[in-house]
Amino acid sequence: MKVLITGASGFVGKYVVAAALRAGHQVRAVVRPKTDGTRFSWHAHPNLEFARFDLRQRHELDQMVSGVDAVIHLAAVKGGDFQDCFAGTVSGTENLLLAMQKMAVKHLIVTSTFSLYDYQKIPCETVLDENSPLIENPLNRDVYAQTKLIQENMVRRFGKENNAVVTIIRPGMIYGRESLWHALLGGAIGDKYWLKIGGKSTLPMAYVENCAEALVLALTAEKAFGQTINIVDGELPTQQSYIDGLLQREQDPPKLVSVSWSLMQGLANLAWGVNEGLLKGKVRLPGILVPAQLQARFRPLQYSNRLAKSLLDWTPRYSLEESLDRSYSSQDLIFVEPETISTSSAN
Repeated sequence: MKVLITGASGFVGKYVVAAALRAGHQVRAVVRPKTDGTRFSWHAHPNLEFARFDLRQRHELDQMVSGVDAVIHLAAVKGGDFQDCFAGTVSGTENLLLAMQKMAVKHLIVTSTFSLYDYQKIPCETVLDENSPLIENPLNRDVYAQTKLIQENMVRRFGKENNAVVTIIRPGMIYGRESLWHALLGGAIGDKYWLKIGGKSTLPMAYVENCAEALVLALTAEKAFGQTINIVDGELPTQQSYIDGLLQREQDPPKLVSVSWSLMQGLANLAWGVNEGLLKGKVRLPGILVPAQLQARFRPLQYSNRLAKSLLDWTPRYSLEESLDRSYSSQDLIFVEPETISTSSAN
């Protein structure tokens, strides 16, 4: 199968390219025009070609998708203001879908996010799964969640209007060598300290190599076609056990400043109430002081990968300990043997 992968040079994308090549697919890897492709060890693989395009520019995107059988769409913008995220996530997706429509490419796998769930409506300690409610008031969430919600609605509409197969993959917090300290643990305070919020909640983690394999399986797993599937690992740590794993391997870890979950909830509710009641919502609060955003990061819930295992025939390859060991190793995790060939690329 010939697969177009957007966001191929990103944190997740480079692992998805490697997983697709290992599965024997031919890969067209979309990178920005000035990206140095030689920094990826798969850059000279015989089943790979680079496509240098900016998805925000509609010009020539028809050429980008011409001749491919399927698209794995990873490109998105996580940081910046709403305009930045809208341009990189929504406009980029719109341009891609227009090109797919014109070139009659009707197989799409797109990554979404757990950020779309309405955590305040999910009772504590219950299971968040694909049937859990989605956010109804996006304005109370960060711009990443807002633009990803627009993107999901857009690709669903594309599927219905074009009789296309659109599979939506919602990973939990993806972690790996390039992203080990993350928002579900708290946040950095300068260069030397880390604000740790809570400690007992289960983390919806997805190791990047495990996640990449699931995305590639979605190309050929017919039971998954047209479905929405959550991806989390099978062995999910608590905040504290995950941090302990990092501290055991870090040579110079940040110093932890711990705040209890109950205290943080109280502070956020107070700040929100004062801002809305007395200040008419004029103050832009940091995310951890916005109750809806705080709950999305730290609410104590349970998580399931039952549907992913069933529909994708997927089992996470690496355990938590193995994932952390690989992340802290010097091993080239995206190297692919050039002779990797399978029947999928030959057909």
